Amino acid sequence: MSVYTGESRGELLAWLNELLQPMVITKVEQCGTGAVYCQIVDSIYGDLPMSKVKVNARMEYEYLDNFKILQKAFNKHRIEKPIPVDKLVKCKMQDNLEFLQWMKKYWDANSGGIEYDAQARAGAPLPVNPGPAASRTASAARTFSRPTASSSGLGGPSRSVSSASAAQVAQMQARVAEIEAHSEGLLKERDFYFDKLRNIELIVQERMSVEGVTPEESDVLAKVQEILYATIEGFEVPEGEEGDLQQPLDEEETF
Repeated sequence: MSVYTGESRGELLAWLNELLQPMVITKVEQCGTGAVYCQIVDSIYGDLPMSKVKVNARMEYEYLDNFKILQKAFNKHRIEKPIPVDKLVKCKMQDNLEFLQWMKKYWDANSGGIEYDAQARAGAPLPVNPGPAASRTASAARTFSRPTASSSGLGGPSRSVSSASAAQVAQMQARVAEIEAHSEGLLKERDFYFDKLRNIELIVQERMSVEGVTPEESDVLAKVQEILYATIEGFEVPEGEEGDLQQPLDEEETF
């Protein structure tokens, strides 16, 4: 298992949103389309055929086309880093995070600090929410980072919020998305183990209702029930669930 030593997701997203504005990237998974990686390399050398890069790719065959362009650029500039295309196009966070961390390290060593005009290089309007994993909050972040003249209070043509502010917004959005994903995972794990315990409970209840159970077996089943129904200090069974936890099911009740 590899150990990540580069920037965090939030730091990488802040860097990408500053480098590639006006694009707003909210998830590392969005890099799996290949377009962002092409833009990063183009920001260093300025010689990728960006008009051929599908910055708004939605299908895997489009991602593969982008990675072909990226591979040609790697070959041209003698970049020996293997590109795990088969993993990256699945738009999984871990694979793209690791590759993006390497890309950031390469960019730091070779970019020279030259400002990159992603919009001009693309030759077409850049999408605000690139890729299949765009967060539903990306448009809100985009609106916040580009206020109108009337909301700016200046009375004339408005200036966009600084790139640092836009990057901060993107970083916060990424953090919110990370917390939401973690919470969803915890809920799934809770339901998974609850279902297992519920099945054990049903088996125990069914067995205890059978005639002819030996005293030894009855004792074991009683101990299993004691474990299932045990609580800890500070825990209270929600109202309406006590019966579900401790009372045998009616014979006609089904699930």
